[in-house]
Amino acid sequence: MKKILLLSDTHSYMDEGILKYARQADEIWHAGDIGTLAITDALSTLKPTRAVFGNIDDHVIQKEFPENDRFFCEGVDVWMTHIGGYPPKYNVRTRDEIRRNPPKLFICGHSHILKVMWDKKLGVLHMNPGACGKHGFHQVRTMLRFVIDGTDIKNLEIVELGKR
Repeated sequence: MKKILLLSDTHSYMDEGILKYARQADEIWHAGDIGTLAITDALSTLKPTRAVFGNIDDHVIQKEFPENDRFFCEGVDVWMTHIGGYPPKYNVRTRDEIRRNPPKLFICGHSHILKVMWDKKLGVLHMNPGACGKHGFHQVRTMLRFVIDGTDIKNLEIVELGKR
């Protein structure tokens, strides 16, 4: 069983609210627009951290993290990318691969809009944690927490960090 903290779009912003939840997780996943490596450095000193680069991330971050990360957590096939779209309107870059080889959990950021939805046709759970940084049009800073237990994804919780 793994407790996951999923965040995105920090845009170089970190505060104690984010770190508080990071300490409670077993793993931290960042879905891009990190801003500076100081963010992932701070998170990885607390817990194992995975990340993908986003469209605002420079060559330094792109050298450190991939554009796509496809991995297994327990028995769950996970694909994390920054710009991926959502069911059934996947991004042109991800659409064909999702249809050909769907993961169980598809994670992206970018929109700053928290969204969790099923793609019933493909059997894919889509998660976008919204944005936990202060840059962007979102009004409330958000993250997601959930548990992966074997092949089950459960105990999903929205974390609201207040107004940006």
